[in-house]
Amino acid sequence: MQVFYAPEISGEKYILDRNESKHVIRVLRMREGTPVNLIDGRGNLYEGIISDPDPARCTIEIKAVIHDFEKRNYRIHIAISPLKNPERFEWFVEKAVEIGVDEITPLICKNTEKPGVKTDRITNLIISAMKQSLKAYPTNLNETKDFKDFISEAHTGRLMIAHCHGGSLRSKISEVCSKGDDVVIMIGPEGDFSEEEVNEAMSKNFTQIHLGTSRLRTETAGVAACHSIYFINQ
Repeated sequence: MQVFYAPEISGEKYILDRNESKHVIRVLRMREGTPVNLIDGRGNLYEGIISDPDPARCTIEIKAVIHDFEKRNYRIHIAISPLKNPERFEWFVEKAVEIGVDEITPLICKNTEKPGVKTDRITNLIISAMKQSLKAYPTNLNETKDFKDFISEAHTGRLMIAHCHGGSLRSKISEVCSKGDDVVIMIGPEGDFSEEEVNEAMSKNFTQIHLGTSRLRTETAGVAACHSIYFINQ
């Protein structure tokens, strides 16, 4: 089943834009009557069929709407350092959206090597991953934040900072949060959080956690954290 992003959908019909229409008719070779799904980024999944296979203005006739499609009773917010290799950060975004994450905040830390992120490209990646994984709710890409500014903000839910400093008393995620808890998890850069940053986070009520015995790359740690919360909530 093909899925398309339709943020401005309303009524009983929706017309795909020119690029999407051309892809549907010329590349995918869909015809009149082919079933498709639409997501609006507001929690609704629309079931429809192609009623007019025009390669410039392909029209979808809406047959049914599922509200609050796969709505979760918990929220995941990952604050993660950008990476020197932007493709690795983009890989994290794609996989985290597929698993299910509500917010991603690029986090500038002491050891962050390359602070910038390509916002437009990542936004497109998020939409693509939403369509691929049938997510009707959007993942919000927040503005890049400095570490100290981020921990000083008012956050709700279980607050966690994942790091690899061996001498610290770190807990498993499953020891910190339970099913249904909102969570905020910070993931550090290639060089990890500094000990000073860990202590500052702890002073703001962040709990130290680990993600197992292996030393993980930043992007892998981010995905592991998302999946751990997903697994707890199954």
